[in-house]
Amino acid sequence: MIRSRIILLVEDNANDVKLTMYAFEKSNISSEIVVVGDGEEAIDYLFATGRYAGRDPSVMPELILLDMKLPKIDGLGVLRRLRADERTRLLPVVILTTSKEEKDITSSYNLGANSFVRKPVDFAQFIDAARHLGLYWLVMNEPPPRRENGRG
Repeated sequence: MIRSRIILLVEDNANDVKLTMYAFEKSNISSEIVVVGDGEEAIDYLFATGRYAGRDPSVMPELILLDMKLPKIDGLGVLRRLRADERTRLLPVVILTTSKEEKDITSSYNLGANSFVRKPVDFAQFIDAARHLGLYWLVMNEPPPRRENGRG
């Protein structure tokens, strides 16, 4: 099986996008990184609708890095939608956020997040966190087998 090697980064803060891209580059994570700026765009990308209607819906990301506080549809809304659909139910989703709220952590896991990671404030820590995320989710982790109609 050929793995897609795509990371979907769902982040509305341009500085956090730049920092994440730089951190992955410094960590030698060579996957394609698709960036979307809000929850609605993330759902459009994953289900090949809206401006992504021409995208091959069978090509799914290997990993979704999902911010909690997003315009249009927040991170929990995106996660709820992903877990409700057979095609995306098993995609690995890491909540990557600045939130320290216990209710956000609990809600994320209750809705099926695979991990909850606080964005480190320190740049060196952020690069280290990105390296560990990449190593674990893209190298060490064994994803669920794909079906012909997508994951699951």
